[in-house]
Amino acid sequence: MILVTGGAGYIGSHFVLYCKEHGEQPIVLDNLVYGHKEAVPAGVPLIVGDMGDSKLLDEIFTRYPIDAVVHFAAYAYVGESVTDPAKYYLNNTVATLAVLEAMRRHGVSNFIFSSTCATYGNPITVPMDENHPQAPINPYGQSKYFVEQILKAYSLAYKLKFVALRYFNAAGGDPEGRIGESHDPETHLIPIALQVAQGKRPHISVFGTDYDTPDGTCIRDYIHILDLAQAHQLALKLLRDGGESSIFNLGSEQGYSVNDVLNICEKVTRRTIKRVNEPRRAGDPPRLVASASKARTVLGWAPTFQNLDAIIETAWKWEEKRHY
Repeated sequence: MILVTGGAGYIGSHFVLYCKEHGEQPIVLDNLVYGHKEAVPAGVPLIVGDMGDSKLLDEIFTRYPIDAVVHFAAYAYVGESVTDPAKYYLNNTVATLAVLEAMRRHGVSNFIFSSTCATYGNPITVPMDENHPQAPINPYGQSKYFVEQILKAYSLAYKLKFVALRYFNAAGGDPEGRIGESHDPETHLIPIALQVAQGKRPHISVFGTDYDTPDGTCIRDYIHILDLAQAHQLALKLLRDGGESSIFNLGSEQGYSVNDVLNICEKVTRRTIKRVNEPRRAGDPPRLVASASKARTVLGWAPTFQNLDAIIETAWKWEEKRHY
């Protein structure tokens, strides 16, 4: 049985749905600050509470035969992390320690960590592999980086087995439209663009058109949410089968500029998306693209969604029928 922290959030809920449909028994712990109870599939226990609550964690580990924790719970607004770093260090780092300590008390040793390419900071080489230097440039990235260092220390000292998965840009939704991306506030490019297409927003801001890229806008690597879910299940299988602790990038290995993304959104929706050019945002690197060959080789990971058109089609299906 798997304890999924943050399992009512965007990435966590898709993993819960995926693993439930592949024969696993997940339990969700989520404080619902940003998660949605409607995103948790029927039949999956939802425990509303804080992952930093040691008493609650002891109750969960005592009540359920948990053999692994898949840890998504985190705050993830980069700008907010700069203005309120304490919120991010206390939740993303300190509260994660409470989860790890509960695992130690209850003899649970398998841990899958939702990390991020933000631990790398500004790219030195592109594409970026797992050996790229880590120099996070904001408290969000630092909070995830600190957890990675804690996991390495716990692995050596306490025999914890972990896999840290460094995502690039998660995108898309359940192909059947049951769940999808729903943030408040929404800061991600694709859902904002689709909401402009729907008429829910007047325009989308394009931050920076003078980067050293083919069309002057930032380039990012987008990976479908279910391909991320698949990678988590493969990582868990690796640990259950006796594999070593490890770290993997998760990305498509393809770069799309902001204008590329908006053009594809227009093609998928068959609607015009009004763009307003704005100055660059501080801290936006020109290009972030993953090298994910290690995940393909070691985990046997084979992403199903091979192009951004297919990813955006699932996001559009969700936006047209969203119910939370």
